[in-house]
Amino acid sequence: MPGRNLGADAHHRGGRPETPRPDTGPQGFCESCGSPTGGDAEALRAGESRFRAAFSDVGIGMLLIGTDNLVIEGNPAFAAMLGRESADLPGMHVRDIVDPEESSGRRYRELVRGERERMSAEKRLKHRGGHEVWGRVTASLIRDGRGAPHCTLVTVEDITEQRRLGDRLAYQALHDPLTRLPNRTAFYERLESAFKPGDQDRPGAGEEPRVGLCYVDLDGFAAINETLGHHVGDQLLVAVAARLERGFAHQDGRLVARLGGDEFAVLVTASDGDRQLTDLAAELMEALERPFEVAGHRLTVTASIGVVERPVHGSTPTDLVRDADSTLYWSKSDGRARWTLYDRDRGADQLTRHLLATALRPAVERGEFLVEYQPLVGLADGTVHGTEALVRWRHPRLGLLSPDRFIPIAEESGAIVPLGKWVLEESCRQTRRWLDEFPDAEAFVSVNLAARQIWDSDVVADVAEVLARTGLPARLLQLEITESDLLGPGGRPLQALQALADMGVRIAIDDFGTGYSNLAYLSRLPVHTLKLDATFVEAFREATPGADGRRAADEQIVGAVVQLAHALGLTVTAEGIENAAQVERLRLTGCDTAQGWYYARPGAPEAITAILRDQRR
Repeated sequence: MPGRNLGADAHHRGGRPETPRPDTGPQGFCESCGSPTGGDAEALRAGESRFRAAFSDVGIGMLLIGTDNLVIEGNPAFAAMLGRESADLPGMHVRDIVDPEESSGRRYRELVRGERERMSAEKRLKHRGGHEVWGRVTASLIRDGRGAPHCTLVTVEDITEQRRLGDRLAYQALHDPLTRLPNRTAFYERLESAFKPGDQDRPGAGEEPRVGLCYVDLDGFAAINETLGHHVGDQLLVAVAARLERGFAHQDGRLVARLGGDEFAVLVTASDGDRQLTDLAAELMEALERPFEVAGHRLTVTASIGVVERPVHGSTPTDLVRDADSTLYWSKSDGRARWTLYDRDRGADQLTRHLLATALRPAVERGEFLVEYQPLVGLADGTVHGTEALVRWRHPRLGLLSPDRFIPIAEESGAIVPLGKWVLEESCRQTRRWLDEFPDAEAFVSVNLAARQIWDSDVVADVAEVLARTGLPARLLQLEITESDLLGPGGRPLQALQALADMGVRIAIDDFGTGYSNLAYLSRLPVHTLKLDATFVEAFREATPGADGRRAADEQIVGAVVQLAHALGLTVTAEGIENAAQVERLRLTGCDTAQGWYYARPGAPEAITAILRDQRR
């Protein structure tokens, strides 16, 4: 009843504040004492009787509070909320009824002073039995006949069950139903809070706030699910969560959460440095390595842990989680059952790899690649018999990248398929130009072929299409595949290479001697050339044969391989030639062709054109 006026004279209250009365206007009250006059008095008494009946019988809690914060009167409904009788309420201080809370307390004080007419808040009530009761409280100011604050009429709706339901829903939203640990949502809320100014878990003034994270993944958990069943796996997760929560959650500034599957996180929102986090990771590993008794099974598990620790300033929650995920991956790839601390240089390299992987396919479409050529020279006559095509990437920001920077990434991502096809077509088209200008040279081109090109595309159809489009005879195309790719498990590579050989395309085994080296395969493979790895050619570096025992053995190996290859009708190419001594001694072994910086570094097509033109003279 905000704004209502009450008579100010105490003799009309009979020793207690009177219940609010309807406003009958100034003409209905005595000017000296403020009492109602005539028929207005009777109407007022009737209205007061009705109000008092409603005040007592209404199901919602109601009470009147004076400006001194003492209860004047409360109805039975409100008394029941507190586990009391109505007679207990008059004279109680407001702080004995509700928990004080600064924001609503400030508004209430403003109301008592007459600075506002109404306020609402949800408040915890103090039940006589000690249990929790919540009420939706609405307080309205009642003024006296002069307009001054007289008392406050408060209505209270019991919302305890609604609060409990809300609390249950909030708990379910923020906790994992299996392990009861905080879930991913709760983890990210706490993490975001750690990066906000004024976070309560941060160190004192003058100290730079820091945050740390141990990202935990159980090793071999999938095998437990597969062999013992998911019910055992779930019980193991519950046991792991209980051990983590018991040992690591009850410390200031820490949160233990389950992020999903067999992944857990321990967040430290007031870290004091790398040492604290690495010590924590070691403790986590030790705790998890103790055996678990689960469903009649004694299970021993290990964990891989990624550790990140850094100042809050200059970082973001996204950065922290991304780097923790990368570091966990490093722990897994380095052998599992270990923790790994984030290394910025390693992270930068991984980021570069990711950026390159993302940009590879668009770069092919944008024409950012080029092909350089290195001559393959006959050791018997010193002329160019062919070239090897080597792709380069003209990256717009990183400059010219050699194949070792991006080919492994291309193979991992599958971008090697469109890139390889582009290199094949560009090389065949250039070789056709050389054939047209130097028909007597019959220089072939050797193009590297990745195993994934065989598995992920119809390489036979691709080669046939390129040869038809460029007009290059099949005999002038050589495809190089590494020994391990060629001789590994599965029959598809052999079938594809046989089909290519049947078309007239030459097949070369690259880096021969570094893979399986199963010589029995050579008689059954569709191979024309063996390319000796440069490590074997090092034995021929000096002019004097057999400079030491190892070199002497390598010389004998090379000689034996050349003889065996020739017996099988294969040619041999030596890679990595750096000086004339190597050329001469390899020639004496019968090796057919060679390539290396001694002859020429990989270069633009014009460099090969110039060499072929000189040979013609």
